[in-house]
This record gives sequence, C-alpha cells and structure tokens, in this order.
Amino acid sequence: MALYAMGDFHLSFQVDKSMDIFGSVWKHHEKKIQKKVNRLVKPEDTLVITGDHSWGRKLEECRLDLEFISNLPGRKILLRGNHDMFWDAKKTARLNEQFNSDLYFLQDNFYTYEDYALVGTKGYTFEGPFYYDAWGNLMGWDEEKEEHAKKLVDREMVRLRKSFEMAREAGYHKFIMFLHYPPTNILEKESPFTAIALEYGCERVVYSHCHGSSRFADSIRGEYQGINYDLVSGDYLDFKPVKLLP
Repeated sequence: MALYAMGDFHLSFQVDKSMDIFGSVWKHHEKKIQKKVNRLVKPEDTLVITGDHSWGRKLEECRLDLEFISNLPGRKILLRGNHDMFWDAKKTARLNEQFNSDLYFLQDNFYTYEDYALVGTKGYTFEGPFYYDAWGNLMGWDEEKEEHAKKLVDREMVRLRKSFEMAREAGYHKFIMFLHYPPTNILEKESPFTAIALEYGCERVVYSHCHGSSRFADSIRGEYQGINYDLVSGDYLDFKPVKLLP
C-alpha cells in the first residue's frame, strides 16, 4: 500500500481545450497519465489529485473526465483547483454522495492513510501582476489585487483549519497537507499556509498549479523548517505520480 500525488490533469474529453500550446510535454498528456498511473499505482494504493481536473464548467461537461479519473487504479482523492468550475465549494458533500465512494472530494473534511490525516483546501496566493525594470529587477506590484488576494487567503485558511480540527478531534496527530495553489508566492518566504503547517506539525505540504519551467521555482521545494514541500504539477512530474509514503 502506498500514497501518491499528482495535480493538474486538465482533461477535456467533452470540451475543446487542448493543452498542447503550453509545450510538447502536454501532447497527448492524458495518455501519459493513464500509462504512468497504471504502471505505478496499485488497487490498494491512494492517489491524491491536487486540482484542475477538468476544463468543463458544469458537471455534465466533466462526466467523461471524471470517469477517466475514476477508472485509474487505487482510491482517488480529489482536491479543488482554480479551474474546477464544476465544483461548488459549498456542495462538496453532495459531490461525495453523487460519486458514492468512487471518487473522494477533499474540502471541509479529511481522509486518512494509515495513521495520517490527509487535510487540504484549494488555497490561494497573490500572483501579480509584478512590475520589473529593464534589467529584470522587481520594482513593485498591483497592491489592490494583493489586498483582494489576502481576503481569498483568509477564506481558504478557514476551510483548511476546519479540515485540521476535524482530523484532530477524530484523534489524528500526523498530517499531510494538500493545496492546489503553492503555499507562498515569489515575494514570500513564509505565509499563513506555512504557518499552519508548522502549527499542526505537518510532515509534508503538497501543491501544484505551477506550470512551465519558468514557474517551477515560484514557491518552496524540498525541506523548509522541518517540513517537506512537494511540487506535484503534472508537467513538472512529466505526469508520473510521486510517492509520498510507502
């Protein structure tokens, strides 16, 4: 039994949205996902998919994409991404009822892997715009949009803390935290998300969203303050899930 993670499937079996324009790594990426997940993940394993599952805006436009995910091996736990318009954050319980343990939706709840609680939320981080001079030095940023981003971070922190507290009340003391957005942006070394990971003693923080080699270093990778931070964007991994726990 093992725990794997990967994000950003960006499937589009029912809508016309090709990812090929974002680089050759995305060419036939759904076939790469299918091949590599089937090669690695066993029926008894767990795969956490950290958001941006489908380009469909309504659930009916995502049926084939979610069916594709459902047919992958293992227990599939899905986190909400910024492009997952089919997923109303206030109706996660309804999604879990509809898919009836075929897929598990992580939002305002938690799941478990052995003696670990798997907690998470979409998250959020300020992504600019940033203003640079002719030599590439950062000169400033859009402060109005930064203020709006702080409000969204506060909302996501409420959801994340709820996930942690539910797990703690159930008796769990070991945590792995999942986000869609990175925990920090290029201006930050720490954030409310790194702070809560420290507060609850997380062993790992797993996130995605960062696409293209120019974005892979936008946030923390590797060990920081005793916590392992894992970027699991699909293109970063070449669509090979990363094993988090044996």
